[in-house]
Amino acid sequence: MSERVQNRSAGQGPGTKAERRLAAQLAAKKAAEARRRRQSMLGAFVGVLAVAALIGGIVWLNSGDDDKKTQSAASPSASAITEPTAAAPALPEGADPALKTKPKVTPGTGELKKLTVNTLIKGKGPAVKKGQQITTNYVGVFYKDGKEFDASWNNGQPATFAIGVGQVIPGWDQGLVGVPVGSRVQLDIPAELAYGNSGEGGRPAGPLRFVVDVLAAQ
Repeated sequence: MSERVQNRSAGQGPGTKAERRLAAQLAAKKAAEARRRRQSMLGAFVGVLAVAALIGGIVWLNSGDDDKKTQSAASPSASAITEPTAAAPALPEGADPALKTKPKVTPGTGELKKLTVNTLIKGKGPAVKKGQQITTNYVGVFYKDGKEFDASWNNGQPATFAIGVGQVIPGWDQGLVGVPVGSRVQLDIPAELAYGNSGEGGRPAGPLRFVVDVLAAQ
């Protein structure tokens, strides 16, 4: 037997090397397929986790909405309150307890030609002097129809200003000087002593009626 034939019998000939290459290629192909299967399984697992997280997030959001609905049902919204509730103002000593309640203001009658001051509740304090800082609660309505356009009661904060020096409309400057602290007065003010008849800048036009509580003066 020749040496060449002996090499083939031992698995070392040219044909055997080709078979090895083929076997290596098949093994590489199988390894690649195995990697693809693992990647596919990993991708599917990640997808399941993502879906689970999304479902969990939706459930959490819906739970939050339910909590909000419960809270809304438990307490009325601001829009459901027809008239804001103001804290009772601090009253001067000996003042009528009626000053703790917002007054109801009705429209006037006839043509208003001059400033008219009517005392609804007479206070026991000193008279307001020109130049003093006074603190008031007030309601303002249109004289002709009684429609409210402004009120300190609606925000629970009395108004403080200097009186008789031009910081407020002439009807207030003229009508409140001399009023005793602790009083509630009704001021019927013609247009020329208020904001005029034009309503410029969104101001209330025409004759006005105010009910003013004088809470302090200093």
